[in-house]
Amino acid sequence: MLDFMENDTENIDIAFIGGSGLYDLEGLEDVTSHDINTPFGLPSDSITVGKLENTRVGFLPRHGRNHTILPSQVPYQANIYALKSLGVKQVVSISAVGSLRDKIKPLQVVVPDQLIDMTKLRQNSYFGGGVVAHISLAEPFCPQLRHTILDSCKVESLAFHDGGTYIVIEGPQFSTKAESFLYREWGSDIIGMTALPEAKLAREAELCYGTIALVTDYDCWHEEEQAVSAKMVITNLKKNAETSTILMKRIVGALHEYTNCQCGAALSEALVTKRQDLGKDSADKIKLIVEKYI
Repeated sequence: MLDFMENDTENIDIAFIGGSGLYDLEGLEDVTSHDINTPFGLPSDSITVGKLENTRVGFLPRHGRNHTILPSQVPYQANIYALKSLGVKQVVSISAVGSLRDKIKPLQVVVPDQLIDMTKLRQNSYFGGGVVAHISLAEPFCPQLRHTILDSCKVESLAFHDGGTYIVIEGPQFSTKAESFLYREWGSDIIGMTALPEAKLAREAELCYGTIALVTDYDCWHEEEQAVSAKMVITNLKKNAETSTILMKRIVGALHEYTNCQCGAALSEALVTKRQDLGKDSADKIKLIVEKYI
């Protein structure tokens, strides 16, 4: 197992975080596996690195390869930190979601542009303990990476939705009907359990982050549809797996350097603690993230 300080940067162009039903990336060549110990513990699983469409690609199963990790127990800090230690600049998350709108149907794709955080138990920042930063999260998804995902959906002629508000709940239980109706009133379009704190941590780590949300159900608000169940979700996850694989390959093939993207400088005006006042232990713990500013 590699400690993150000993791990040579792989210069991976993009990494995918696989959600429920997606535990590996087909078609990778020259595959290596990285077990990385970060200051925030171990990631969900080994990070697989290989070539896809002549591009260096990483893959990490969010819930572990045997799906043994609850949404609340995913080591989000370790996952993002480990990917950054490998030189990753762009992260695409695959996420199973429920629909809160009639027009967003099961087996369709949503490329969300906004988030609402209803989680309660998760570590959602790398900062604290003597180092203070406040990043902007007005646009929680990288706009340019979103366009790449959307273009890939168009090329593959998939049924997709451009934009939407993704509300993230703690889980592991699904919503009550009262909650489902409330989230609809708030303007939420899809519901899931994993996009946060991933998006927040990716922004703090100055990584581009986008989500492919794969719809499996109508949650429990729809009077003419059966309320969501694990069995229903699993059935549609299997159908969505092929869509995921197609999209990932297309995205890699369309990948390009984002010259106008601000994600890579998210901390430039966010650090509040002055350099001379930084707590050494805290600064050392997140050196990989803040070193260019201190």
